[in-house]
Amino acid sequence: MKQAQNGFEVAPNAITVEVLGSAFNSIVEEMGEALVRASHSTNIKERRDCSTALFDVNGETLCQAEHVPMHLGSFIDFIPWILERVDLDGLRPGDVFIGNDAYEGGGTHLPDIVMAEPVFHQDRLVAWSINTAHHADFVDRGHENIYQEGIRIPPVRLYRAGQLQEDVQSLFLLNCQVPAERISDLRAQMAANRLGVSRMQALCEKYGADTVAAAGRELQDYAERRMRAGLRSLPDGVYSFSDWFDCEAFDRQWEFSATVEISGDSISVEVFSPPQVRGALNVCHTALLATVYYAVKSIVDPTIPPNAGLYRAIEVKAAKGSILNCAHPAAVDNRIAACQRVVDLVHGALAQAAPERVTAASNGCCFDITFSGLRPDESYWVYLETIGGGNGARVGKDGLDGVHVHMTNTSNLPVEALEVEYPLTLLRYELIDGSGGDGRYRGGMGIRRVYRANAPCRVHYGGSRMQSRPWGLDGGGPGSGGAFRFSEGIAPFVQGVGEVQAGDVIEVLTPGAGGYGDPALRDPEAMARDRRERRVC
Repeated sequence: MKQAQNGFEVAPNAITVEVLGSAFNSIVEEMGEALVRASHSTNIKERRDCSTALFDVNGETLCQAEHVPMHLGSFIDFIPWILERVDLDGLRPGDVFIGNDAYEGGGTHLPDIVMAEPVFHQDRLVAWSINTAHHADFVDRGHENIYQEGIRIPPVRLYRAGQLQEDVQSLFLLNCQVPAERISDLRAQMAANRLGVSRMQALCEKYGADTVAAAGRELQDYAERRMRAGLRSLPDGVYSFSDWFDCEAFDRQWEFSATVEISGDSISVEVFSPPQVRGALNVCHTALLATVYYAVKSIVDPTIPPNAGLYRAIEVKAAKGSILNCAHPAAVDNRIAACQRVVDLVHGALAQAAPERVTAASNGCCFDITFSGLRPDESYWVYLETIGGGNGARVGKDGLDGVHVHMTNTSNLPVEALEVEYPLTLLRYELIDGSGGDGRYRGGMGIRRVYRANAPCRVHYGGSRMQSRPWGLDGGGPGSGGAFRFSEGIAPFVQGVGEVQAGDVIEVLTPGAGGYGDPALRDPEAMARDRRERRVC
């Protein structure tokens, strides 16, 4: 067998593959911690709205940290776009690419800034270190098309051979509302990537670059085998499911649906939705891919290694120019809301094939609220928050209360971090008793957060499941819907945007989740506890 220069096998044995796979996982998680700890904005350092990954030289995922599933959509096309358009002979250590566009180079919406750096070992490209972070900026904008949503950046060099390109950075910062915060978060992203580069170079030095690359390919093949084996454990068939989608920007509901076909060791998922709209809820292709990959993996086998191999058995189809597979120049800022419903569709369909593996519907949305305004020194401030809700009940367990679910997976912002940094006071922060659906196992409860503005500011809010309800399974009841409530004197908001004055109060109530099983079969002790505690707020 061929040997690497340091004596390790180029084709590694199973033990070496396992060791390197664990090393990849450790690297991306360490990168994530570095990004969170070095960042400046509350959205990253507190809510952890960021993700990290390693990619191989072919632009395929080696490993993604277990952070935000949606961010896979920001990664999938980023490295392939660079490989297709950049002269690789001119690529140097210390080159760093930055981008965010949903149509050029990969991305799912403009606030998610992607940064990627090539990994070299002995003057040879061996991998890529990549991360994305949601920058709390680009607020108070129109959303009829993507040109209104912020600066669009295809993958371009921010650094060349380790030298900052001042003109590129200046162009970016000039289009930001809180540039001091942005540059600090960019530096945190740089630090995370450089850590990934250093750790990968150390692996190549210890095991040999060929061995590391071979282990990566073996892990991708292993993920494919695991996915195909999991699909073979499900009954062949065609399963369909439909659900309703609503949001604050449109005074109507749309019906979304999905058809899932399982055939042997492969699966096809086709989603159906109305034509794309002049609003921010459209979903670009990479966001749809990330959503379906997550939804299928979470049911088939959640323990599959998170790399490109697991995608090979999954086909995703949707009509181009529809809400769930939009075409340029559709606006995409709030794509996460529709993506959450796609998870509900895929899970609802797969519940017909494997009901014991599927949870009832979770809150199925991404309730968000953004405050922005001027400080006394006339500097601009932006506070962005997404708020968790109920998690669906499942066989044997109640749903979790007050958590982010599926494509978001961020944290709820602590009260202390909010009140220290912004002119806002949180008057109430609690679970909404009774918001989880009835069942043998109760759905998780939603959250109430009540904000008081301490200075005039502009507010944007968004959500879903305000008209429809998260569905239950096997006789379980639906969870409650969400709502936004305003104190007297606040002028009416149009499409979720308006002004508030000092002393005004806004209340956010997020949806609960569906229950699982016949409520009559609920454990008597649990039923008594529910009667004592339950009240709909």
